[in-house]
Amino acid sequence: MTAPVINGWFTVDGGTAHLLGTRCADCRTVYFPPRTGFCRNPYCEGEDLAETRLPRRGTVWSYTNSCYPPPAPFVTADPYVPVTLAAVELAGTGIVVLGQVKDLTVDDLRVGMELELTTGPLADGPLVWMWGAPGAPDAATGATAATAERQNGESS
Repeated sequence: MTAPVINGWFTVDGGTAHLLGTRCADCRTVYFPPRTGFCRNPYCEGEDLAETRLPRRGTVWSYTNSCYPPPAPFVTADPYVPVTLAAVELAGTGIVVLGQVKDLTVDDLRVGMELELTTGPLADGPLVWMWGAPGAPDAATGATAATAERQNGESS
């Protein structure tokens, strides 16, 4: 399997992708990407931010497509294939995480629909988190999240 492109922001364990964030021990505020130092909640003086795995599912908050290639230094497929992007509100956290959408187009998406964390490669190969239909196979392992979780004795 290819290593994640952003070390420390997500992991793939037993075929299941997880975003990594931090949670304040005092006020329970969740952050992504992970933070160090002090809690950014203006009503909290906490300084104990513990790493936590974030929920794997959320609802579409907004979405769009990118019909033109990004400028250099970004590497794109040749010929360029448009990508779909979605901002997904993670269940129970109040945070929204942007990511590329795998195997769905803007015509397939609706605000409020559920998506699940998965992975896929960028055009130049590095593995990144992506959003996909719940139960879709993961690019890194070919397994669905439900299958990997059953094998690991976990649940999302």
